[in-house]
Amino acid sequence: MNLITRGILQIQEITLLVWRVLRGMLRAPRYWREMVQQMDILGFGSLVIILLTGFFTGAVLSLNTATTLQKFGVQSVAGQLVATSLIRELGPVLTALMLAGRVGSGIAAELGSMLVSEQIDAMRALGTDPIKKLVTPRIVALVLMAPTLTVICDMVGVLGGLLAAITFQGQATSVYMASAREAVNYNEIIGGLVKPTVFGFIIAIIGCYKGLSTSGGTVGVGRSTTQSVVASSILIIAVDFLLSKVIISLLLDPR
Repeated sequence: MNLITRGILQIQEITLLVWRVLRGMLRAPRYWREMVQQMDILGFGSLVIILLTGFFTGAVLSLNTATTLQKFGVQSVAGQLVATSLIRELGPVLTALMLAGRVGSGIAAELGSMLVSEQIDAMRALGTDPIKKLVTPRIVALVLMAPTLTVICDMVGVLGGLLAAITFQGQATSVYMASAREAVNYNEIIGGLVKPTVFGFIIAIIGCYKGLSTSGGTVGVGRSTTQSVVASSILIIAVDFLLSKVIISLLLDPR
């Protein structure tokens, strides 16, 4: 089977999986407990890495732009630069990439292990739909938690930039925060939340698909995990470009 044919078949299978998830959400039973549990595992469990990523990203961004801003005599806009960069681009993308590496791989490995050990077949034999029981809670959890983690990443990143500005530039806290507040408006916030919502869905659906299509025993589980991270990361970067164009045209273009 050539690459193009395999790609078309995978798109078809992912589309069918999405349809089954959406259709299942409209019918009972709904596994609310599993959804809350996955939000805790996937969301709260990723909090530390998101905090570190956001803090150091904001600090490095403030540090690297200090010299350029000083050349033009506009050091006072450091807060606005850091906040705008995080809200529009770095926050959503870096958060999604961290989640793809930690959460997406975990979903693929967990579902893949359940598949090769025939646990999913046992669920079907007992009359339980594995899509509703395993896939839907993970998708709902990531769609809800990815924007939440992105907001946390943005806030911590702004604080990291503030610390760098105070320490290395001697900038007053009030000047930095006043500049950062200028970057926050409804359109920026909406645009900054749309991206992680889409990214969360991509990470969850790719991880679930790769896990449920695992073959080849335990070796196949590792292969599916790797493919999940790679595919999710590439799609995040590609979809980010498309979403940026749409968001700029609809929300951020002043014309």
